[in-house]
Amino acid sequence: MASRRVSGVSSLSRGDGEATTRTEPIVGRERVTGSQAKSRRSLDANTIIANAPDPVFVSDLEGRILQANDAVSELLGFRPDELLEQSFSRLISPEEKREFTAALREVVERGVTRNARLNPRSARGEVIPTTLNASALRGPDGGVIGAIGILRDMRELDKARAYAENLIKNAPDPVFVSDLEGKILQANDAVSEFLGFRPDELLEQSLSRFISPEETREFMAALDEVVERGETRNAVLHPRSASGEVIPTSLNASALRSDGKVIGAIGILRDVRELDRARAYAESLIKNAPDPVFVSDLEGKILQANDAVYALLGFRTDEVVEQSLSRFISPEEKREFTAALREVVERGVTRNARLNPRCASGEVIPTTLNASALRDPYGRVIGAIGILRDMRAYERVVRDLRASQTELQEKILDLEKFEEVVVGRELKMIALEKEVETLREQLERMKAGGQP
Repeated sequence: MASRRVSGVSSLSRGDGEATTRTEPIVGRERVTGSQAKSRRSLDANTIIANAPDPVFVSDLEGRILQANDAVSELLGFRPDELLEQSFSRLISPEEKREFTAALREVVERGVTRNARLNPRSARGEVIPTTLNASALRGPDGGVIGAIGILRDMRELDKARAYAENLIKNAPDPVFVSDLEGKILQANDAVSEFLGFRPDELLEQSLSRFISPEETREFMAALDEVVERGETRNAVLHPRSASGEVIPTSLNASALRSDGKVIGAIGILRDVRELDRARAYAESLIKNAPDPVFVSDLEGKILQANDAVYALLGFRTDEVVEQSLSRFISPEEKREFTAALREVVERGVTRNARLNPRCASGEVIPTTLNASALRDPYGRVIGAIGILRDMRAYERVVRDLRASQTELQEKILDLEKFEEVVVGRELKMIALEKEVETLREQLERMKAGGQP
């Protein structure tokens, strides 16, 4: 059979005189035959397997190891000659052999990767927890002829998981783990104590069993946000306990990951009954405080105000609530109030400022503002509680005192002048008395001198 090559194409003569053509790859200036290309592909695959950081092996469909990289030997402690041509089932238990065989069968039937949990025994007899990712190894005709297996050492991950489970178990707050459908996979004793259910009444149950349909949607929205954004999410829930009590709680949900993928959520519940009572008490204090008290957000919008505020400013409730405090004060004082809010946020301490809000009648009322931090259940500053003090009476007293001081100073001056006059007269009387005494003495001497 003659052969000729034209521009990288081999033409083979058949017995009937017709020619068949076979395209062959050209690398650089060299033409590469099909067998050479196949050899190079094999070489590339061998290089990838040999230099892979994870333990990688190749097996036939019976599980016999045909190839293994150095990472497999390092993981299991066997020499390459102790692994090659050996069945992988030699390293695992009979139960796991069935798991491995099922993985191979699924790879053959579906042509996709398959994950399995295996615990091979090392050369030293140590049982090593691993995960197996098996994918199809195909022959030239595309048929599956074996599997490429990638092992992952799970010892550190198992230690981390055990540590995390221990943290969850011993956490003082109620903590649970759920899948992405909201099914509870794990819950600590604090959850049972909180809701009054036994562990078997909680595990494998959907959280929706304990909360309302509206809050189920809220919880699922929290889960979606955790999955999409990979960050924590807060929600308010009111689960019903075993006794039928509806318990107000706050939920903090964060992502539960495996191999970097979000597979569920870790939820921390916080009983806010005491907080609600404290909030109700605080609202009562605000409502009944003798001084004008209001609550604002961090932009200065008034969220709540007591009757004393309305009495001070003369506005109705709807004219104050949901309004910015800047509506009632000057631009300069708005900057002062904003600075007070900023200091409250940054330092978490009270701040005093001088404000002169304009009331409904147009009167400008001198006040002092004492602002302190308003915090959420997690300790974050979300606004401010402001206490106003009407300074009109105080300023009247100050004015009266200043007027009295002026009047007193004038009287002192008058007294000083009167004293000056009185003292002057007294001094003149003394001088006159001395002069009279002198004249008397002279007269006496004159009389004495006139005697015979």
